[in-house]
Amino acid sequence: MSKEAQYGLILRQLTALLEGEEDGIAKMANVAAVLHGSFGFWWTGFYRVAGEELILGPFQGPVACMHIPFGKGVCGTAWKRNASVVVPDVEQFPGHIACSSASRSEIVVPVHGPDGGVTAVLDIDSDRLAIFDETDRIWLEKVVTLL
Repeated sequence: MSKEAQYGLILRQLTALLEGEEDGIAKMANVAAVLHGSFGFWWTGFYRVAGEELILGPFQGPVACMHIPFGKGVCGTAWKRNASVVVPDVEQFPGHIACSSASRSEIVVPVHGPDGGVTAVLDIDSDRLAIFDETDRIWLEKVVTLL
């Protein structure tokens, strides 16, 4: 199955799964589980905006950094830019925060609240280089609209 077809299936599955659910944490938990299980990423999860930092939210994978300052690392940069960030090689990203030495590539997608501000970020890491592309960015931006 192509990556696009897989994302299409996941989007339909998540739409049905999250329908009627009001709790944001519960939604994040199931989104992380579905994405992680479907693609076998190294780490899949959320960081929630709390003041001037991101705090670890629901995730799948090994232990993670618990606090990330605004504008720092890939997650903080995506939050500051209010835009998705695709990193083919985390070693080449200035200021990358190495929560795990196994992480090789990363994508971070902002989650927006009703007012359009960033309320969280979806962070996905792979243990392989250059695994994420525009297809991932486009579809993951659709996925986070379900939150």
